[in-house]
Amino acid sequence: MITQYTWLDAADNTGAKQLMCVQVLKGGAASYGKRRLRVGAVGDIIICSVKQCLPSSDFKKGDKVKAVVVRTKYPTRRPDGSYVRFDSNAAVIIDNDGNPKGTRVFGPVARELRERNFGKIISLAEEVW
Repeated sequence: MITQYTWLDAADNTGAKQLMCVQVLKGGAASYGKRRLRVGAVGDIIICSVKQCLPSSDFKKGDKVKAVVVRTKYPTRRPDGSYVRFDSNAAVIIDNDGNPKGTRVFGPVARELRERNFGKIISLAEEVW
């Protein structure tokens, strides 16, 4: 469950290391009392701010980027009744067409990305859960 101000690891080799979610573009909504909070899960597109990056990176600290969530700590329920949960929240930076900006994706990614038409990220990933 990714909300505004959630910190995520960058799971690609673009040079960004830490991201902070600024806005969830495509995702569900959860209500907390009278407030409705937009939350993102695996496969949802979010807008992030780069908080940490390498000096040789294409990005600078504070840049806003579009990213797709590939791992969440919050369990995701699958149609067969099983759950998948990861150790960290992570995202991959994408361009406006939905293609990843990096050439490698580190760590495992969830299988749900294939249903959301992120096949390029699936093919670059080391491991698919």
